[in-house]
Amino acid sequence: MSGRKERLTDFANCAGCAGKLSSQGVAQILRTLPPRPADPNLLVGTETSDDAGVYRIADGLALVQTVDFFPPLVDDPFQFGQIAATNALSDVYAMNGRPLTVLNIVGFPDEDLPLEVLGEILRGAADRVSAAGAVTVGGHSLRDTEIKFGLSVTGLVDPAAVLTNAGARVGDVLVLTKPLGTGFITTANKKGECPADLLQRAVASMTQLNVIGRDAARAAGGAHALTDITGFGLGGHAAEMAEGSGVTVALDVARLPVIEGSESLAIPRFHTRAYKTNRAHLEGRLEISDGVDAQRADYVFDPQTSGGLLIAIAPDRVERLVAELRRLGALAAAVVGSVLTRRGSTAVILR
Repeated sequence: MSGRKERLTDFANCAGCAGKLSSQGVAQILRTLPPRPADPNLLVGTETSDDAGVYRIADGLALVQTVDFFPPLVDDPFQFGQIAATNALSDVYAMNGRPLTVLNIVGFPDEDLPLEVLGEILRGAADRVSAAGAVTVGGHSLRDTEIKFGLSVTGLVDPAAVLTNAGARVGDVLVLTKPLGTGFITTANKKGECPADLLQRAVASMTQLNVIGRDAARAAGGAHALTDITGFGLGGHAAEMAEGSGVTVALDVARLPVIEGSESLAIPRFHTRAYKTNRAHLEGRLEISDGVDAQRADYVFDPQTSGGLLIAIAPDRVERLVAELRRLGALAAAVVGSVLTRRGSTAVILR
């Protein structure tokens, strides 16, 4: 690789996170905008901080729309393209939809890096888009001092089958479909302190399509709410589910699946800025029970890139869901908590 810098991640100003603004800050900005005109065909908008928007275009048919992009978390451009595409496609799966078309979004320092690097990023993205059964129809690029890449994705869903993060019911069980820890691992990699085999386990997780979780939930039946775990961490996305559903979510810290070998990196040295804002955002809405392993609890706040699906499902369907996830090859099929009656301001309990 030619240019003034040697590593792809040198062209990113953050590692271990998707560079997201805080959900609290974005919510404050949205409240200052003029009211959106009423439209009965807008089925899912911004009100519940859901994973994608849903707009009905005909009886029995709705569009699912999302966009996501970020700087490189790894130095292999092909893998970065795969991760970015998998991450963006996940938002459609999190609404129980099917990806249909994608547009590439590119920021690239073409004066510092050869265009062959961009070609590898696009090739990696195309690999995951093809695996998802979707089609790349174009995109937009601009010159930038940093690399940024992602996708705008349009999908389809039956309006009657939409699953949002706001449908969890008291008594539901929470199941997670990928292990946690990508934030710690990619941050350590940025600092040159991550073993190669551990990084590859993280890459394998970040490039596994969440179609597995969607299909398993469909097969099991009884899923009431769905969200994917990304930059706000398991805690942040669980809190969004709790607030949208009017419930409290309890997470069993000891049962959280983590990427094998990541425990040694779950330390303050590899806490990202996003880790800190994720934890701060839950202040006043988080309860930590006595005896909870503090280091294990850190995984709740670790920002994930292309994480798994968190599924709220009826308790009599959990066994079927777990079996389907394992049959389809999910990297995790972990029962991680439950949905409780709302407890005042408490959105999330760690126990």
